[in-house]
Amino acid sequence: MPSDPGHQRPGPVPPPSKHQLALMIWLAVLPTLTVLNVGLSSLLADTPVVLRTVIVATIAVPIVMYGLMPRLHRLRARLLARQPAR
Repeated sequence: MPSDPGHQRPGPVPPPSKHQLALMIWLAVLPTLTVLNVGLSSLLADTPVVLRTVIVATIAVPIVMYGLMPRLHRLRARLLARQPAR
């Protein structure tokens, strides 16, 4: 197959900067905590604040790390791949 410059695969996407990573984490964590707090509010209403925080964090961290962050990394890679080379 001839090498066509228009059909070359882009190189690997560099890791996000600390600012990009902070934004990605914020985009994953804020809605997750909001949904969990609203969804569990009646169930955890009488729970002490520290225990409630431990419960919500124990549910939120796997959702963010294994569910949302990989998707955000893929989305970032796709967005960067669509940009013209600099």
